[in-house]
Amino acid sequence: MSKNQGNVIVVGAGLGGLTLALCLARAGFGVTVLEQAKVLGEVGAGVQISANGARVLYHLGLADALKAVAFTPERGEMRHWQTGETLSSRPLGKASEETYGFPYFHLHRADFHNVLAEALAREVPDAVHLGCNVTGFSQAGDGVTVTTEDGEMFQGDILVGCDGIHSIIRGQLFGPDAPRFTGCVAWRATVPVEALPKGHVRPVGSNWIGRGGHFVHYYVRRGELVNCVGIMEQDEWQAESWSNEGAIEQFLADFEDWHDDLKLLIHKAESCFRWGLFDREPMKKWSEGRVTLLGDACHPMLPFMAQGAVMAIEDAYTLAECLKAGTAGPETALKQYEDLRRERTATVQKMSRDNIQFFHNADLPNLLERMASHREAHLWLYSFDVTAQDFAS
Repeated sequence: MSKNQGNVIVVGAGLGGLTLALCLARAGFGVTVLEQAKVLGEVGAGVQISANGARVLYHLGLADALKAVAFTPERGEMRHWQTGETLSSRPLGKASEETYGFPYFHLHRADFHNVLAEALAREVPDAVHLGCNVTGFSQAGDGVTVTTEDGEMFQGDILVGCDGIHSIIRGQLFGPDAPRFTGCVAWRATVPVEALPKGHVRPVGSNWIGRGGHFVHYYVRRGELVNCVGIMEQDEWQAESWSNEGAIEQFLADFEDWHDDLKLLIHKAESCFRWGLFDREPMKKWSEGRVTLLGDACHPMLPFMAQGAVMAIEDAYTLAECLKAGTAGPETALKQYEDLRRERTATVQKMSRDNIQFFHNADLPNLLERMASHREAHLWLYSFDVTAQDFAS
């Protein structure tokens, strides 16, 4: 398949959708991205890109653009929720490049999204169609037709749902999913560094593990902002959206017994957001005919391994390469993509789920053993080379 032979329709212009579109364009495909928002952008604040994801982004020629907006942490730390004691530390920074060949980045999601959008616009200026609220699709033996709320129709050879946890494409393929409330509620906020005492936040990724919750903070946007995420166990929650605004006073109340350094971060935040964390079982199947899913649409994961965006990046590269090599036809290529990705993403989903108990019990008797296991998980994650897979079908 090439630009002269057909087109891949991508539903959703988030981080996964734009990465896929760029991978497809660089591989010689025609690509059409349908985004329901009227303005291209990204919500949320911080995102962590480990070496396994940076490998793909460097392959796409984005190294300089990323370095211009990212912060590169020296190391990752686990700290005690009340004393502030550093319980464990793992090197990042130069060590990530020396060990894995690629850096570890902390990015503001909007900055990262802009890097991807600008790269795609240079490659395919008219790829993204805004204000396209997709309502469904139909497929025949030789292609797929996507319909929007306004009655527009888009035709292509392949359809990829990159439309997140509430995916319309997944719903039509497999029906409604069954999210489970994890018993955890998340807070997020960003704090301007100029509002903090000098040196208040170390140049590292800090994870304060506690009792019934944990708190993560790190620099983004070249070190101009601190991204903060606090997780606290609670009895119930309804909304599953990270754009629900919360109250600073309630954020502070949830972390009332925690270290004063964290309470100062919350106090200095201009605003904050609060949302419930829901979990889903791994899907047994992602594709049907010429339609498949990518990223959160097929393997949404809790944020406790910082791998949600990275798994979507790995998906994007894998899918583009499977289609490129798919001499047996698109349906075979989509099956190969699934076979290459399902086990790894399901493993990361489980790792993320299991970390709730680890991060929320700083007094575990086997804490040092769990920390060692956590470091081994990072080694497995970051050393993976998605470009070394066998894509021949």
